[in-house]
Amino acid sequence: MLIQIHIKDLAIVSSLELQLQPGLTAMTGETGAGKSILIDALGMALGERSDAGMVRAGCERAEVSALFDISQLPQVHSWLQEQSLEDGDDCLVRRVVSAEGRSRAYINGHPSPLSQLRSLGGLLVEIHGQHAHQLLLQNNHQRTLLDGYGQHQEESLQVAAHFNSYRKLRDELAKRKSEESERSSRLDLLRFQSAELEALALSNDELELLQQDHNRLANLERLRNSCGTILTQLDETEPSVRSQLARFADELAELSGLDANLIDAAETIASALIQVDEGVTALRGYLDDLDLDPDSLQQVEQRLGAIHDTARKYRVRPEALVERQQSIQQELQTTENAGEALEQLEQQVREQRERYFEAAYRLSKKRRQSGKRLAAEISQAMRQLGMTGGRFDVELAPLEADDAGASGLERVEFMVSANPGMPLAPLNKVASGGELSRISLAIQVATSSCTETPTLVFDEVDVGIGGGVAEIVGQMLRRLGSSLQILCVTHLPQVASQANQHLQVRKQSDRKSTRTDITPLNLNQRIQEIARMLGGVEITPQTLAHAEEMVRQASEAETGIVIGAAE
Repeated sequence: MLIQIHIKDLAIVSSLELQLQPGLTAMTGETGAGKSILIDALGMALGERSDAGMVRAGCERAEVSALFDISQLPQVHSWLQEQSLEDGDDCLVRRVVSAEGRSRAYINGHPSPLSQLRSLGGLLVEIHGQHAHQLLLQNNHQRTLLDGYGQHQEESLQVAAHFNSYRKLRDELAKRKSEESERSSRLDLLRFQSAELEALALSNDELELLQQDHNRLANLERLRNSCGTILTQLDETEPSVRSQLARFADELAELSGLDANLIDAAETIASALIQVDEGVTALRGYLDDLDLDPDSLQQVEQRLGAIHDTARKYRVRPEALVERQQSIQQELQTTENAGEALEQLEQQVREQRERYFEAAYRLSKKRRQSGKRLAAEISQAMRQLGMTGGRFDVELAPLEADDAGASGLERVEFMVSANPGMPLAPLNKVASGGELSRISLAIQVATSSCTETPTLVFDEVDVGIGGGVAEIVGQMLRRLGSSLQILCVTHLPQVASQANQHLQVRKQSDRKSTRTDITPLNLNQRIQEIARMLGGVEITPQTLAHAEEMVRQASEAETGIVIGAAE
């Protein structure tokens, strides 16, 4: 709800601050006084287009700030949280326009782009002017109103959820099918690669063993000569290392009998002799088993060459070939099973599409039923508002199956005929601004229980009407104000008398400047203003009495208007 607005140097407003109340607020004043200035300022604050001409003459900039109570608006809280702009239960929007035409916008003190400000504004205020009907002219909003009126929002959400699941599966299927043409050639390649690597038959530790064999075979002559020389020195020459160790061991054993301190040395030398004997035995066995086949080296080199060539072909290190083979086999298995997976996905798409259409058909049936009730209710309200013979209808234009979407199987269009004998036409094609304002009022009254916008603004909704119809307009607006905040610019005393708050707009001029002031009226001032609206220039006692009676009756009486029954 709008609770405060501050205007500075905008058009003919020098400085103005107003506190707004719940219910119906009427703004009245002489013709040309600038009654729409508050609406223009509010629209500017919420992101409507602006230009340098809006800045008061001689001033550097125009500024408008609007403070809203959002404590009962969870959808606004959620939006602000998503944008990281939340600041408690109040929301302050501010717009500054310079004399050069530059514009800046702020939400809760944070600089914001106009697109963001307009998005927030659509959640806070809905303006209904002769040429400024915003959401009501949009098919999406008309659909939302119908679903809210018929209380089938849950079915609408289910349809959207089913469609989103269906679309996701459908897109995945299209992607898989586009890849299907490449699957056959990819499958051939994977099968060839798998067979090639299987033929190579490389085991996990084979490469390391081959490298060891290659080192041995490539150095076979050196190994044989060096090991033979060592064996000769150890045991086959005189004196050999072994014969000398044996002699030393015997002598130390004998000496240790003379001095026990030599026991450790004797035992160590004896142990060394044993180790030498074992080494000699191992060397003899090694030389006996040493492969002297000249073809062995060639075979190992050929095997290593095949492994390295294959590794280069697959652009991996030789030691990574086994891992690459496993990866290819896994991809081959997945690709071979892709046909079966594609069939399963096609079945899932068919099943989800069926679920979507079943839910959408149920929603369409409920929309048709609710549309008939809503059309009858709004048609009667239009006739009460002086549009004799006027008709309203909710058209559900079927969509082609391929065009059906998250919102259902039809496009919702509000259709209206404002005059007898005229064909129904889309609401956004209504020519008369006054008619459009009254039709919008009828729609708002009929759907007031389901609207999420807390503040509605009507700019001269009463154009072209008078008498009893004007009184009905006022009563409708007052009724609407029982659940929403209503701001209404009006020329009619019958409407102004129904207001919970009354603002008077006055233009004041001197030789140097002109300015517009907006003043909240107390009870006596209200009676004077309504008397002026009734009686013109000269206000008689009878006019004052009539004005007082209108205010009193409006404050005491229940409206008692029946909007729901068709005539």
